[in-house]
This record gives sequence, C-alpha cells and structure tokens, in this order.
Amino acid sequence: QVQLVESGGGLVQAGGSLRLSCTASGNIFRIHAMGWYRRAPGEQRELVASISNSGSTNYADSVKGRFSISRNNAQNTLYLQMNNLKPEDTAVYYCNAIGVQRTSLPFNSWGQGTQVTVSS
Repeated sequence: QVQLVESGGGLVQAGGSLRLSCTASGNIFRIHAMGWYRRAPGEQRELVASISNSGSTNYADSVKGRFSISRNNAQNTLYLQMNNLKPEDTAVYYCNAIGVQRTSLPFNSWGQGTQVTVSS
C-alpha cells in the first residue's frame, strides 16, 4: 500500500500565499505522476495541477500564473506553491500519486485532504 499525507492548508486573506506539501510512503517502486486536486463546497473535484516524474507540468486555467507545482523525487514529496490566493480557491485540496509498487502492482493513491480557506 501507498499512503499520502498532506500538510500546509489553512486560513489566509485574499492576495496571500500558502504552500501545500504531500509526502508519499509505503511500498513504492516508482511514482509516475503526482497531482493536486480540489473540491469546493457543492462542486465536483477538479484537477489543479499535475507533474510527471520528468517534471512536465499541467495547470488548470484558473490557477495559471498563480500556482506552481513541484516535486522531490528522492523524497517522494509533492508541493504546491499558491500565490495571490482568491476566495474562489477555497476548497479541500487532495494529493494524488500514480505509480508502481515493489510488488509490480500499480497504485493510484489519494491523501486525506487539507482545507484551504481564503477570506475576502
């Protein structure tokens, strides 16, 4: 099994910044892609940003230019730097990782989520 633990959420005023972290642990052979998703109240979960193991990134249009995703492959850690936060960024943010376990079985794991609240 592969576990993901997020941290770094909180309450911030509009225009402020937060940095989310996610660490993967367990029976990991290789992590291919990692990403951040979010779910706002009454909304469906949406992709915020993703990054491949080679460093290729993808962002939702709503966060381009404000958020930056990065990862430390050696430590199996994922980051999301969020700048110029807006009230509409308020959501529970989830970390996701896709890869292969040491048993050669694939995994697609999710973190428990971390709340980000942006006040106006």
